[in-house]
Amino acid sequence: MSISLHPLTGIGEIHPGDDLAFIIAQALTAAGLPPQPGDVLVVTQKIVSKAEGRFVDLAAVTPGAEALRLAELTRKDPRLVELVLAESAAVVRAVPNVLITRHRSGHVMANAGIDRSNTGTGAGELALLLPQDADAAAAALHAALAAHLTPVPAIVISDSFGRPWRYGVTNVAIGAAGFPSLVDRRGDTDRDGRILEVTQIALADMVASAAGLAMGEAAEGVPAALVRGLALPGTPLPAAALVRPLSEDLFQ
Repeated sequence: MSISLHPLTGIGEIHPGDDLAFIIAQALTAAGLPPQPGDVLVVTQKIVSKAEGRFVDLAAVTPGAEALRLAELTRKDPRLVELVLAESAAVVRAVPNVLITRHRSGHVMANAGIDRSNTGTGAGELALLLPQDADAAAAALHAALAAHLTPVPAIVISDSFGRPWRYGVTNVAIGAAGFPSLVDRRGDTDRDGRILEVTQIALADMVASAAGLAMGEAAEGVPAALVRGLALPGTPLPAAALVRPLSEDLFQ
């Protein structure tokens, strides 16, 4: 298997209401990348959120008592903390300079995934929320691309996550469509004939992380990448399949 990564440059700034499917199809054409079977298109959460208009001007946010309390503890802007609480199902950890929550989607992340970097040049103090429903957004993009591309690439929506016990961020999947996000190998055998008992492969996370090498994390301005050459096993599963249920949370 030969896997290749292809950054999609020239997409430019995305604005609320932009047709992402059309813009991405144009970028693939400009890059000389007509789709092939097994292609996976990885797009950043940021451009999906921008197209959905998930901006909030912090000047319009009034923090409540709990936000004020947590802001003092974490040394964060209380308006940002108010947004984090609104987007979260639970606070997992709050210490100076750190606020980890369980997003309403189930993903555990810093600041409920809310970001203030690379939000464009709009007026105000803008914060950008995660997509309203990242799996639904991936499915919608996958369906819309059918009007422009054949075959239609699978979709992974990526975001940058920190990880317990390890420094640095890596890209993971928060949305997916036409793609087996989680591949269950339990019951298969290894080379020695031993039965695999716990092996489940976070394929969408692996693809998102690989695409991150082509997209970058700062001022690169590359919000999408095509991953080519994968053999995609199994039945498509959304990124929600990667979220471990609370009943199996070993650290709560």
